[in-house]
Amino acid sequence: MTRQRRENDRRAKQWRNWAGTEQVTPVRVAAPGSPEEVAAAVRAAAAEGLAVKAIGSGHSFTGAALAPGVQLRPEGLAALHAADPKTGLVTVGAGMPLHRLNPLLAERGLALEILGDIDRQTVAGAVSTGTHGSGTGFGSISTQIRALELVLADGSVVTCSAKERPELFAAARLGLGALGVLTKVTLQCVPLYALRAVDSKQPLDRVLDEVDRLAEENDHFEFFWFPHTETALTRRFTRLPATTALRPMSALTRAVDEKIVTNIGFEALLRLGTWLPGLVPGITRLVSRGIGDRDFTDLAPRVFASDRDVRFREGEYAVPRAELVPVLRELQRWLRTHDEKVSFPFEVRFVRADDIWLSPAHERDVAYVAFHQYHRMPHQRWFGICEDVLGAVGGRPHWGKMHRLGAPELAARYPRFTDFLALREEVDPGGLFANPYLDRVLGRVGAEAGRTGG
Repeated sequence: MTRQRRENDRRAKQWRNWAGTEQVTPVRVAAPGSPEEVAAAVRAAAAEGLAVKAIGSGHSFTGAALAPGVQLRPEGLAALHAADPKTGLVTVGAGMPLHRLNPLLAERGLALEILGDIDRQTVAGAVSTGTHGSGTGFGSISTQIRALELVLADGSVVTCSAKERPELFAAARLGLGALGVLTKVTLQCVPLYALRAVDSKQPLDRVLDEVDRLAEENDHFEFFWFPHTETALTRRFTRLPATTALRPMSALTRAVDEKIVTNIGFEALLRLGTWLPGLVPGITRLVSRGIGDRDFTDLAPRVFASDRDVRFREGEYAVPRAELVPVLRELQRWLRTHDEKVSFPFEVRFVRADDIWLSPAHERDVAYVAFHQYHRMPHQRWFGICEDVLGAVGGRPHWGKMHRLGAPELAARYPRFTDFLALREEVDPGGLFANPYLDRVLGRVGAEAGRTGG
């Protein structure tokens, strides 16, 4: 093989995530089309001493899915296996992207109970990292799981649920890909519903003063706050029957808002701010003033999710609800007294407590605080400050977002962390599903240090 051919082959196999924060060139790439083919790929990797990881759509900002050894692609595991409109139970291939699943559910009069603000993730990627939306009465997408099928390190295909292998179920609903390869997921869906969305700008101080009432009085409430401004964009969603008369945004309005203003125009301003950082505060004030109030009603998947074309870096911590306002006030004070140019907003959302071992909402209601920076601008100091402030109140990082914590710090924040590690030792004693990110956040397991690409 010529040098040029080897380089072309390497580039063809190179994988990078959406944000450009992680990339890898696997030793081998496979695209299994069934659980049995996944099992065969896992056994082959083990025989060769290679670590193996399944990737999703690359929307995690971390290296959770990096596969230096054998990379399993998701396209062949994207079928809708069963959907019962009477019970709402839906079994889907773990590689199914949410944006493809939503219309399939709608055709059957069903919907996911909650969605995040993007829908590009695969089902496996969304549940493995704890993807969530916002609503004090709702958990993450992982809380909607009723059963899982996964391939373990010994090549066995197993199922788990609250009654069948309940400990594996409690851990694998948010398992970071550390316990096995998800192949099927059974979700508890709900009847298709509509959402009335009311977007309005409010003074930040007023929102912080009334945030508990706003979160409790609305089915779904979230807000964005641009640093260098005193304005918050609030989003209030009311759940309505699917038979409600819809008043969706027109195609032109959506195109102008989501493509031209939110993406193309914002990108152009941020590129200018990259070259002239002193303009950033003015840019954020201009953007916050330019966002208009909206009131529309549409089917839920069309309201929850929006296009995100502008590349950025993101971190996110789940803090106890009672700590939300104090930490935001502290970050506000820091920004007022330091010359830090922050071009992207905070996003604040609310999630109900659950019993999933590695869930950031484990055993407590939380407010998620997401912090961002444009990908061409430095983010390290700003992200460090946010992590210091949010971590000081016991905040837990979102597993799919950037953070600096390792296993010792995380163990102190999760009551069932050692139980997760013990289960991992049991089902993957050789570290077949390990990678550098998991080594950092969970620690090494078994003989994984000797694995090629692991």
